[in-house]
Order: sequence, then C-alpha cells, then structure tokens
Amino acid sequence: MSKLNIDQSSIKKLFEDKKSDFLIPDYQRPYAWGEEECQTLWEDIFEFAFPDDNKDKFNKDEEYYLGPIVTFKNSDNKKEIIDGQQRLTTLMLLLRAFYSKFSNMKDENSIQTRETIARCIWKTDEFGKPDLNALKIDSEVATDNDKDEFLKILKTGDAAGLKSRYAENFRFFEIKINEFLLGYSSYFPYLPIRILNNCILLPIEAEDQNTALRIFSTLNDRGKPLSDADIFKAQFYKYFTELGKKKYFIDKWKELEDLCEKMFNPQSGTPLDELFTRYMYFERAKLGIKTSTTEALRKFYEKNKYAILKSEGTFNNLIDLANFWKDVYNQNEDRFSNEILKKFFVLYYAPNGMWTYIVSVYYLQNRDNNGFLKEDEFSDFLSKIIAFIWAYAIYMPGVNALRTPIFNEMNNIVLGEKVEFGDNKFDLQQLKNMFTNYEFNNNRPITKSMLAWWAFQDSDQNLISLEKGFEIEHIYPKNRYEKEKSLTDKRNLEKLGNKSLLEKKINIRASDYRFADKIKYYEGFESRGKIKEGTEIISLKKLANRTDFVEDDIIERNEMIINTFMDYLKENNLEK
Repeated sequence: MSKLNIDQSSIKKLFEDKKSDFLIPDYQRPYAWGEEECQTLWEDIFEFAFPDDNKDKFNKDEEYYLGPIVTFKNSDNKKEIIDGQQRLTTLMLLLRAFYSKFSNMKDENSIQTRETIARCIWKTDEFGKPDLNALKIDSEVATDNDKDEFLKILKTGDAAGLKSRYAENFRFFEIKINEFLLGYSSYFPYLPIRILNNCILLPIEAEDQNTALRIFSTLNDRGKPLSDADIFKAQFYKYFTELGKKKYFIDKWKELEDLCEKMFNPQSGTPLDELFTRYMYFERAKLGIKTSTTEALRKFYEKNKYAILKSEGTFNNLIDLANFWKDVYNQNEDRFSNEILKKFFVLYYAPNGMWTYIVSVYYLQNRDNNGFLKEDEFSDFLSKIIAFIWAYAIYMPGVNALRTPIFNEMNNIVLGEKVEFGDNKFDLQQLKNMFTNYEFNNNRPITKSMLAWWAFQDSDQNLISLEKGFEIEHIYPKNRYEKEKSLTDKRNLEKLGNKSLLEKKINIRASDYRFADKIKYYEGFESRGKIKEGTEIISLKKLANRTDFVEDDIIERNEMIINTFMDYLKENNLEK
C-alpha cells in the first residue's frame, strides 16, 4: 500500500516549514485564476477573520478550510504540486502584497507579521533569516509564458507594467489591502495573521507521482480542476523524460494543445480531451471491445498503469490524428479531393458526433506512411456512414442506439474488413414511410442534416466553407401561411420539401417575403452600386426561375428528397 503523509496545517505552518520547497512542474496547466476567483477568496477570508466587520467577533479557535494540496517529493527533493496549484499560487501573491504593505510600518505587531510572512515566501538560513533570492515556490510550467512574471512579483513586490494574470491578481490584492487599511488602520496586522494562523490547508504528500495522480483523480482544484488530458500529459512527461526526450515532448505537447484549442469546442471537457476521446475509440477497437457502454476517458487510459500512454507510438498517433482533423476542418485541398471535402461538409451537419469517432478509427487504421488514404475507398466509406447515420436518426433516434452498430463497424475496420452494417440494413419501404410521416422541425438536428445532404446532391454544387453560418429557410414562409391560409395542410410548412439551408445574413433579409420577393435574395442583386451576394446553395438558387412556390411544389420537392435518399441508401448497399 502506498504511503501518504496527511496533516491538517495552517498556512503559516505549511509555508514556514524548512522542508517546504514547492515546484509547479512542466506538465501543469498555466495559472488560470482571475479576478472573480480572487474576489471570492478575499471575501471569504475577510468575513471569516472579521465577522460582521468586527475584529472582536473573531473566534481564534475557529478555522477556515481552503482545500487540499497534493504533492510528491521528486528526485530534487522538491514538493511537486499535483493539485492545489491555483490556490497555492494565489495565496503567495496575497502574502506578498501584505508583505509590501508592511514595509514602512514600525509597530511591533506589524514588524512581527512582516517577518512571519517573509519566512513563508522565502527560504531561510540556519538563523531563520529570509534569503530574498530564494523563493519557496518555483514554476516550470512549459505552457505558461508568464511564469517569470510570477517569480518576479514574489521577489520584488512590483507588478508595474506587467500584464499577466499574476500581475492583475497581485494588483487586485494591493487594492483590497489598501481599502482594508483605510477602514481598519489600527487593526491592520490582524487580518494577515488570522489568515496565516487560522486558514487551513490539507497537505497530502504522496510517495510518488503515480500515487499523487490517483489521489488527484478524486479531488478538484478549486474551480480549476486538471483535465483528463492534464493527467495524461503527466504520464507522457514521465515516459519521455526517461527516454531523454523531455524538451521534445514539451514542445510537441504545446503544439498539440494549441492545435486542439483551435479545432475542437466540446460540450464537456477540454479540446485535448476531445482528441483523446477520438483516439480512445481506435484503441477500443483494437482491443475488440464491442459493448455500447463507453468508459470514462480517464478510466479507460489508466488501465494497466496507463500502459497505452507509455508509448512513443501513441503520442505520434495523437499528433497524426490531430493533423488529420486540422486538414478536415481547414478543408485542405492538398490532402483531400473536392468530393471528399464535400462529404465532410455534409458530415459537419451530422445529427450527432459519432461520425468523428468512426472516421478517426478508419483514418488511423488505413493511412499510409504519409498520412494519406486511398481516395475511392475513403469516399465510399464516407458515403456509407452518411447514409447509415442519417437513416438511423429516423429509424432509431438517439445517439445511444447508434453506438452498437457503429462500435461493431469500428472493430471490423481494425480487422481490415469493409464497413457494411450487415446486421443493420433497412426495409426501405418502412423507412420511407417513417421519413414521410416524420416532423422535420427546425429544432431537430436531423432536419439540418438532411438539408446539408440534399444540397450536395446537386452535381453543380460547389464546396462551401465550413465557416459559413447557415440557418434553415422556409421557402414558403410561415408568415405567408398566417396571412393567406393558402395551405390545405399546415404540416406541409415543416416538410423537407419546404426547407433549405440558407446563409444566416441572407435568411434575415429574405425570411418573411413572398416567394416572388425572395428570388433576388437567392440569386443576388445590386443595390446602390453594391453587389449583394446570393446563396451558395445551388438547389435553392435554381428555384429562382419559378414565379411562385406553392403547396404542390412543397409536396413534389419533399417526395423528390425522400426518394433520392432511398436511392442513396440502395447505392450504399444498405437495403435489406
């Protein structure tokens, strides 16, 4: 069993300890607390130290708990911080601001308090005298370009001209301390001494990094917990350090982090977590896992002491996968053909995100040494997953239902088999009836999915930038129906036959006009010597040669869309 040293400690006791030599390691994330977190901390400790703004209501036997600090002693005998970086850093800035304020105070309490603070910030010699060049905390955070400012502020007590979070928070505390001094001048030393003596931390010192990380997995840093990717970074860092490639890893990780920040915007977790999630499905498939229940990200990777991560191949795969998705989202024509990029545009509007996982598995399994895929085979694969995922969204709605067939095909991919969805093909007549009766409301993701697919069924449709913002256009507007009552069935308003993708800025201008008035917005027009661009959706632009668009047109177009999609399923061999 791993040994732990756990001892509730005041800030003074922990920071004054001669053994306290804290290090924020390379793999930690940059300092992230802002004014909001500092404001909360200040208000909490002030209310604790001065209940109801009254010095005398303070109970010296009471304690205010600030949370855990998880460390382990590294090979240099420094306490490497795994959890608690944010609060520890902020407390150091707060104490330094107090220290500076005491500089010119000569009363005994102020002098003693200043000396106590000094022993918390700086290392001391054998006589207890602080060495102002030897801080009790250091930062090696590879991705924190401002860490030198933090150390400078602690050494000098001066943040003038500095713009980092450290500087902003230090100035915040300077302001608060000045305000406090003005209001409570005779009681000034009481606040910092009560913070030092009665604000409590729970230092947890593990015997090694792995133990510290396991402890951390059950603890959160106040408001700013490390992500799963941060935990994985620690494992990679340890592995590459042992290989003598620490600098290589730090540089590549920073590049990877920056790349993911630009690409991914996940609903939960960090952008890097999203990359690890996509890669996880490749490893799952190689292990032959077919269960539709997906483990939590950290739980999956931590198996066998993070064995998957202790490989240079895994890290290179992650980099390769990230660059693949970069080229997808950047619509890189040097890497992908126009036809492939069109299919990626359609997939971008998929009703759920499962497509990104199976595409990631396909890429990692089938890429050549240069990261390229066979054009025809990849194109067929994309067509098949579009057809299947779109149809399944109607046949069996919900992403959970989709997991079983998708996971099965992921396993087939790593076995070198072609994606067929053999156990999940469709009765097309049944499916057609479901499509016909389905309410394609705008708030249902599949509606926009179908319209994106339909747009690219026109052979004249050019590739469109993914940065374009599209909304759903009612060709026959709702307002027209409300005024004219010219539909025999109001439900036809929400049929696919009455809808199209349309650029947001054009949709705003064209939204409630009669069809004859909309044409110029679809086609584009000149106004006051300026060209107003029309839509890039060719199928919608082609409707502009009509004089009107009425109920019969909706019904006819709806039937055409559904029939074409059924044919698309046949082409992709998805008919029972």
